[in-house]
Amino acid sequence: MLTHRAIRIEVENRGEVSALLERPANARQLLVLAHGAGAGMTHPFMESLSTALASVGVATLRYQFPYMEERRRIPDAPAILLSTVRAAVRAASQTAPDLPLFAGGKSMGGRMTSQAAAEAPLNGVRGLVFLWFPAASTEPPGNDACAAPGEGDGTNAVPTGN
Repeated sequence: MLTHRAIRIEVENRGEVSALLERPANARQLLVLAHGAGAGMTHPFMESLSTALASVGVATLRYQFPYMEERRRIPDAPAILLSTVRAAVRAASQTAPDLPLFAGGKSMGGRMTSQAAAEAPLNGVRGLVFLWFPAASTEPPGNDACAAPGEGDGTNAVPTGN
């Protein structure tokens, strides 16, 4: 059985945003899942991803960024997006304290999650998940943000501490 629960998340200095928790009865993990820049948490891709993850025991908490909640087209400033990621992670840990947390998102949502984690650890998050990134960079040679660590000039290599 899959339970669906709508919740509200308080974002510091921005009010509340909507979120959807989908939790299968056999949930083993919870993925805090941010949408991309052009479509919100109810986009068919996000919904089908949540359904597919639930079928293998992964609960999801999908949430809106404030600009999407307010039906604006232009994303919020990075500080607001990062604050929203942190608020969603806090809400997830409070909503499902029994599940290990992972966080990430589609395109911009993944980037904001990685930036939030780079600034300071996301409390309780065991790993990051990124979806739907370009397969090739549009950057000039030598500045390839999509190259594998160790390729190119090495500026994209990020130590993991492992």
